[in-house]
Amino acid sequence: MSALAIAIPLAFSGTPLQFYVPPIQYSATVASHVPSMLAITMGPSVAALVGLASTIGFLATLGPVIAARAFTHVLFGVAASLYVLRGGSYIKALILIALPIHAVGEGLVVYTLGPIFGVVKVLAEVAGLWVFLGTIVHHLIDSAISLAVYRVIRPMLLPLLPK
Repeated sequence: MSALAIAIPLAFSGTPLQFYVPPIQYSATVASHVPSMLAITMGPSVAALVGLASTIGFLATLGPVIAARAFTHVLFGVAASLYVLRGGSYIKALILIALPIHAVGEGLVVYTLGPIFGVVKVLAEVAGLWVFLGTIVHHLIDSAISLAVYRVIRPMLLPLLPK
């Protein structure tokens, strides 16, 4: 999962599979959340490691603000994984736990770090709001992809999943 979390931003950088709006530090890379979302089912430490790998991949391709946004994958991954570990459903973990942490976290990153790295201060609030909204949409799309992939690979993962 960590290798995929690094490879997706590297492989999709500058392609139509990556949408990037530099003035507001917004990017949406197809399936970039899928490794972090699948790691939720493998335990909190795996979720944290995959989130850090995603951060590294985005730091290498899109810079510090996008990397800081990607760091929210650590936060939502660990929180959602703890929820699943305690008996919560995977879909509820993605939507009720991970989504709010992810969207609010990424919006706050752009609001606070954006002006330091080129987002005009007056626009930081607007940029943060757009990133928040864009993250919701992107998270939901990648959640659907993750659910489909999880249904296919779950039988192979069962022996590896935490009891």
